[in-house]
Amino acid sequence: MYEWVKAIHLMAVVTWFAALFYLPRLYVYHAMARDKGDEQAITYFKTMERKLYRGIMTPSMILVLIFGGWMLYLVPAWFSQGWMHVKLTLVALLIAYHHVCLIYLKQFDQSRCTKSHVFFRWFNEAPVIALVAIILLAVVKPF
Repeated sequence: MYEWVKAIHLMAVVTWFAALFYLPRLYVYHAMARDKGDEQAITYFKTMERKLYRGIMTPSMILVLIFGGWMLYLVPAWFSQGWMHVKLTLVALLIAYHHVCLIYLKQFDQSRCTKSHVFFRWFNEAPVIALVAIILLAVVKPF
C-alpha cells in the first residue's frame, strides 16, 4: 500500500510544483502586458491564471497534503526525525506561497496589482529553493 500512496503523492508533487513555477511566470507576462496596455493579452492572462490556479494548482496541493499525510500515518516514526520537521516547515511555507499567489491572482483580476514584472521574476524563485531543499531532505534524510 505504501508504494502506491508514495507514487500518487509524487505525481501530485510534480504537478503542484509545475503550477507553482508557471503561475508566477504568467504574472511576469501579465505585468508586462499591463505596462504596455495590451488589453487582449491581459484578458488572456487572467483566464490562464484562473484556470491554472483553480483547475491544477489547488487540486494538486490538496492531493499532496492528503497522500503526504497518509504516508505519515503509515510511517509515524518519521515524526521523530529532524529532517521531517524541516520538510513539513517548508511545505507549510509553500502552502503560504500558494495562497499569496491567490492574492496576486485576485489583484490582477481586479486590475489592482502594481507589482512589476521584475518583482515576479524574483517571486518565482522561492518554490525552486523549496523544491531543492525538500528533495534533498526526503532522499538523503541528513538528520
